Amino acid sequence: MAPALIVARRELSGYFATPVAYVFIVIFLVLAGALTFTLGNFFGRGQADLIPFFSFIPWLFLFLVPALTMRLWAEERRLGTIELLLTLPLPQWQAVLGKFLAAWAFCGIALALTFPLWITVNVLGTPDNGVILSGYVGCLMVAGAYLALGAAISAGTKNQVVAFVLAVALCFVFAAAGSPVVTEFLDTRIPQLAELARALSVADRFGGFTRGVISARDILFFASFIGFFLFVNAVVLDHRKAD
Repeated sequence: MAPALIVARRELSGYFATPVAYVFIVIFLVLAGALTFTLGNFFGRGQADLIPFFSFIPWLFLFLVPALTMRLWAEERRLGTIELLLTLPLPQWQAVLGKFLAAWAFCGIALALTFPLWITVNVLGTPDNGVILSGYVGCLMVAGAYLALGAAISAGTKNQVVAFVLAVALCFVFAAAGSPVVTEFLDTRIPQLAELARALSVADRFGGFTRGVISARDILFFASFIGFFLFVNAVVLDHRKAD
């Protein structure tokens, strides 16, 4: 794991070497706060919890995470530095894992900076902090799932805009798969597909975390989801080495 951690440290420091990281964090915090206090009706609900914040996270990450992943491999491919990275004396899967861990750690930092919301609910009332902590764990799981998917797409193209659009589209599919509109439509036509949609819904799996339930089944789902798309990432890189 040492080479993967070296890559992760290099990538993470690279984020903060440019204004991109700060812009991303500011946009995330502003949108998270605005959605929580306005559309989430934070004060009008009369409850000291972070349900309004957590309810928007899968949809907020839907756009912000692909903006982070679109350059992971596409930029390396466009600049021609991907050959240098892949010829370093480390297994290819460690390079893939290192880049993913750096992006995941960056998302973790952005989430940690929402701590004023946690402080606010504790000042206003007596929330169940265990449920809030569980919700944050779920946020990290959703971020990891979107990051792995976005990284796999970025590995297949030189164009960052294409990587962004495709990642948003596919993340939306997995986020909305379990929504009532989709499942009710499928229930009346292809019931088996409706069950599959519910099983693959990232937003549905996230719901358990926001209720304070960290089940082994949901953890296994996210671990499998992340592992599968990191594997796809490595396969795509190997297949397109000569491009």
